[in-house]
Amino acid sequence: MKKVLTITCHEVYNYGATLQEYALLEFLRIEGYKSEVIHYKPNYLSGHLKLWAVSPRYNKPILRQIYQLIKLPKRLINLQRKKAFDDFSKKYISSGKVLYKNNEELKANLPKADAYICGSDQIWNSFFENGKDPAFYLNFVPDNKLKISYGASFAIDELEEEVKPFVSKNVKRLNAVSVRETSGLDILKKIGIDQAVQVLDPVFLLSEKHWRSRFVHQIDDDFILVYDFDSNPKIKEMALELKKLKGYKIYTVNDNIDYADCNFWLKGPETFLSLISQSKINLTNSFHAVAFSLIFKKQFVVVNRTEKINTRMRDLLELVGLPNLLLDKGASIQLDSLSIDYGLVETKIESKIDFSKIFLINALKKMNYDR
Repeated sequence: MKKVLTITCHEVYNYGATLQEYALLEFLRIEGYKSEVIHYKPNYLSGHLKLWAVSPRYNKPILRQIYQLIKLPKRLINLQRKKAFDDFSKKYISSGKVLYKNNEELKANLPKADAYICGSDQIWNSFFENGKDPAFYLNFVPDNKLKISYGASFAIDELEEEVKPFVSKNVKRLNAVSVRETSGLDILKKIGIDQAVQVLDPVFLLSEKHWRSRFVHQIDDDFILVYDFDSNPKIKEMALELKKLKGYKIYTVNDNIDYADCNFWLKGPETFLSLISQSKINLTNSFHAVAFSLIFKKQFVVVNRTEKINTRMRDLLELVGLPNLLLDKGASIQLDSLSIDYGLVETKIESKIDFSKIFLINALKKMNYDR
């Protein structure tokens, strides 16, 4: 059995990051490969839900202790969230035993595989450190090994000038290149790479039936799901309006939302999927909330993020013919009459799912000859 290793933002305790990681590994397993994610935890991605982590600005001895004591009560509570995600990963995500912290360690002790895949999620977003990390471009993999990007995301419209040579050099080493957004194709073309294709996020590689049968549990309530990283006043306004009009409860999975009737911040990916699949409407600024709303054929509205990473939602909604569901700060929408025609949307999604699967299957077939 051929072995395929993936590398992505690993163990970052985020629903979307975890579920896309699982989905790619599971699709590879279904296709007959032995799949595993590289246990890659660079320092800049290793501070999530740590009990004694300290912000650099408070790193002097006395300030450090005061900071830790102030943060400790909430962090002790948040360990429940960490455990929920760790339990999910232990059960569903196969990971290598060796911990790597940088590209040089990967080069020095190369994890063995027949092919390597980088992606998906925001691994190439140079707004963050991961977009400048050569490991996420498979820089550590020798020239004679098969290297593929699947659904890698820049999540921005333009690269900074200083990172263009770095990105160009590393992406040109890959044997097959795919990105998640149309804006990613434009970025690559501007640096001389025109053989890339656009594919869907890995979560679309698995069917709605797969997600429902494996992870969704019944919730007997009428509710709105708010998944909002920014405490966005527009999302709050819409949620409270719907609660008043329809009598729906407001559920959330964000610890920053203080107006919800019930908060599931401490729960794991199974609860997230159960909520998003059974809500009356999803109000969000999360890419993966949009993706799973489409998979589960839910009504939803998206509001632009304050960070410059909105290309993900914008490009996906344009791809399925629903650009009107992405709202700016001052925009409005008739929530009480919102009705997405999933007959038309499904046709567009299914076509792109087929293309995405064919790209990955064909790219991996290159393992069948001696490189």
